[in-house]
Amino acid sequence: MDQANPNVLVIMADQLKANATHLQGSSFCQTPALARLAAEGVLYENAFTPHALCVPARVSLWSSQYSRTHGARRNEILMPEGQRHAFRLWREAGYHTGLIGKNHCFNHDRDLDCFDTWCEISHVGVPPGAPSKGMPWFRPMEAIRAAHETRRQQTFRNPKFACAVTDHPLDDYSSGLITGQTERFLEHHGHAPFALWVSFPDPHEPWDVPRTYYEQIEAETVEMTPQREDEFSDDRWPERNRVLHEMIGLRDVPREDVLDLIRIYHAMVRFVDDSVGRILRKLDELALRENTIVVFCADHGDFMGEHGMQCKGGLFYDSLTHVPLIVSCPGRVPEGLRDESMVSLMDVVPTVLQLQDIDVPDEMQGVGLPPIVSAPRQDAVFAEYGAGGAPFRGTDLAQLSQPHGRKALIRSLQWREAAGERAMIRTQDWKYIHDPMGDTDELYHLANDPWELDNVVDEPANSGTVDTLRRRLQHWRETTPEKLPVPMPAPEKYGAV
Repeated sequence: MDQANPNVLVIMADQLKANATHLQGSSFCQTPALARLAAEGVLYENAFTPHALCVPARVSLWSSQYSRTHGARRNEILMPEGQRHAFRLWREAGYHTGLIGKNHCFNHDRDLDCFDTWCEISHVGVPPGAPSKGMPWFRPMEAIRAAHETRRQQTFRNPKFACAVTDHPLDDYSSGLITGQTERFLEHHGHAPFALWVSFPDPHEPWDVPRTYYEQIEAETVEMTPQREDEFSDDRWPERNRVLHEMIGLRDVPREDVLDLIRIYHAMVRFVDDSVGRILRKLDELALRENTIVVFCADHGDFMGEHGMQCKGGLFYDSLTHVPLIVSCPGRVPEGLRDESMVSLMDVVPTVLQLQDIDVPDEMQGVGLPPIVSAPRQDAVFAEYGAGGAPFRGTDLAQLSQPHGRKALIRSLQWREAAGERAMIRTQDWKYIHDPMGDTDELYHLANDPWELDNVVDEPANSGTVDTLRRRLQHWRETTPEKLPVPMPAPEKYGAV
């Protein structure tokens, strides 16, 4: 193989917060495969998603643009037609391109044609009418469907969430299936330059894990993050935060249920970690490791107990925006480094392209990842959420059937995804959030308050910090191109049912 054309393997987990592994904070979830990858590359301590929602984050990763620029601001708007993205560039450069796992990004024919191999699976199994391309699934469809039946028909423990521990063959769960398929892809296509996206649906809900992984995490070791009992109790926090907590908050759920949910989520993380280990070993076995850029990341995070909530919902806490990011390629990438630069998922593709000696398009907004490539270190990152739609208020929540919980979350989903036009600036020590359509800004002094439990935006001592960060955020808005108009949800997505 031409050593000037390294392969690229981007492994993505869905809804995996950075501190869910022992590498970045967890005291009870060991991830040895990610530890190996970090020892062979660079782990970014301060990596953030530009948008804490699946589709906008994925489109931003592959296009290296903010959602305000590419226009995919909602989960219902996938990669815009004609958008330039990494897989087009890799296809033009002669790489064998592939997706194995969750898509939630591409749907136009021209984009799908960019993939030589396409093996898509969602959270509840192989999507109907989505045949594989380039290679068949190595497991029978009936076995895959049986292993996902619990995910399609979960029984709720309480109004807020459902979760399960099951006993299907490991190869038929999405993580096992994707891993086995990836091993076979490498065996068949490792001889030619390849660009492969391995996209695990886990640990995103539905929360369902094999018993063998559930038992690897001992119940007595599971810990809750620090909590504030009066959080969201008054207007020190924006209404959107208080409304979301009313829907998905856990304070009225038995503590044993909450701890078990946290255990199941982290057991799913362990399954993903084992899957990464298998893929790395296959690269070793096939003598591909030395010429393959391996990236591990997540599109966004999950509350999973932080702020007394679970799942996600359009806020900017680190549990949702701080993501794992590791880049490794022996001989091309420094090894064993933990870099504290402020970086974004949008920096991944420009970095990989430079390592492959492929020109980075001018329209890409990512800046590259130091010290892997020569790029200036950034002292701040930005993220956004919303499409300028009508706010979802407490009075709107009150119109939905009670008890509020998962049903209210789903009923209001598209409304809330489009609501407002908020944005975040995050430095190592501070986080500031502003929505021109909102009621209250947020400011967190992360050096003193790493769990973001105290909104100090109104404290007089912080007025200078607020002014500085507000100006920087406004400058970012004004200098980042915006694609308009943004399609809003259909009328039936608003109002009570």
